[in-house]
Amino acid sequence: MGFFKNFMLKQALKAKMKDVPEAERERMLALMEKNPDFFKKIGDEVQKRVKSGQSEMAATMVVMREHQAELQRLMK
Repeated sequence: MGFFKNFMLKQALKAKMKDVPEAERERMLALMEKNPDFFKKIGDEVQKRVKSGQSEMAATMVVMREHQAELQRLMK
């Protein structure tokens, strides 16, 4: 991942996950760097639900539940 893109991703994570400890944010960033296609797919699904009228939080929760097994596998 390019330096600028990596920097922007870190800044977005800090803004969205401001209450999450730094170590957890770094862990999520590492997962995203290793599996960018998977997280792009999740982001696209969330955006699709938001555009159809769901709140961002509700859309994120639904999509994350749908991909829970894959996320757990990646986090091991």
